[in-house]
Amino acid sequence: MFGDFPLKTRYSFLPEMSLGLSEKQHVSSETCEADPDGVSELMDLLRMDLDPDGEQRKKNVLRKQRHWERQLAAKKSKRKEEKQKRRLNRGDKEAVQFTKRVMKAITNERLAEARSTGQKLCVDLSMTDCMSDKEISRLAGQLRRLYGSNKKATRPFHLFLTELREDSRLYRECVRMNDGFLGYMEITEESCLDLFPSESVVYLTPDAQEALQTVDADKVYVLGGLVDESIQKKLSLSRAAELSVRTARLPVDEYMAKKNNAKNFHSKILAVNQVFDILVMFSETGSWTQALQTWFPAGKGYVISPENSTCFPVEEQ
Repeated sequence: MFGDFPLKTRYSFLPEMSLGLSEKQHVSSETCEADPDGVSELMDLLRMDLDPDGEQRKKNVLRKQRHWERQLAAKKSKRKEEKQKRRLNRGDKEAVQFTKRVMKAITNERLAEARSTGQKLCVDLSMTDCMSDKEISRLAGQLRRLYGSNKKATRPFHLFLTELREDSRLYRECVRMNDGFLGYMEITEESCLDLFPSESVVYLTPDAQEALQTVDADKVYVLGGLVDESIQKKLSLSRAAELSVRTARLPVDEYMAKKNNAKNFHSKILAVNQVFDILVMFSETGSWTQALQTWFPAGKGYVISPENSTCFPVEEQ
């Protein structure tokens, strides 16, 4: 259409077209004639005015820019938080290490105090000659766990390993299995009666008639150090009779009841460390229910009787 008009005429009417241009966008025919480059600028203005999406594109650019700025700020904040967390973690580790050192010192202090004021308990190791090598190894492991429980106790016991000869298989196995074994407990080749008066000794055996009612600070309690896979009955009771000392058993019948199980298996025979754990908890809480519920092994076929049942936190065994 515009091709039929000369150049001057072709552009002279454009400023007069009703295109809704602003005054700033209006360009006169004289300007176009004098400055041919103004034609290009004019066409750009026309395209901007005729493009309805131009403003939307600007908004999109601004929105993307704001989104990018938010992402950048979030990354900076995250890096700052991670740096702070690493700093705190380093501080926690240092605190934990310090706490371990302090706790070790406290434990050693408690164990040292127990040697003078702690509840006295002996493990009678006079019956090890009749045990197999496998049973000896198991007993050495039980003694290690017993000592571990005593270290954790709020009020540790004063422990004695009696009638333990240096030339015995158990002594060699204990030294082999337990680093620093000689510093664990009082070790002696003497019997409990050589160390304490017979009237103060109470030998704990599952075959005793009398149930233990309490843990008396004036008494010395003796556990039979015995692992017997052949289940020879009443060995510890016979040993107590040989020593002519008082006997007692844990109050299992008084606080527990047999539980039905597929094998119909029920046993009151416990490892020395298991008996020790029960005694320690009772001495700390004064509750046989809590001590037996926590430490009597579930596989033995007994549970706390309904009349004594109470929920207590379960200790890690």
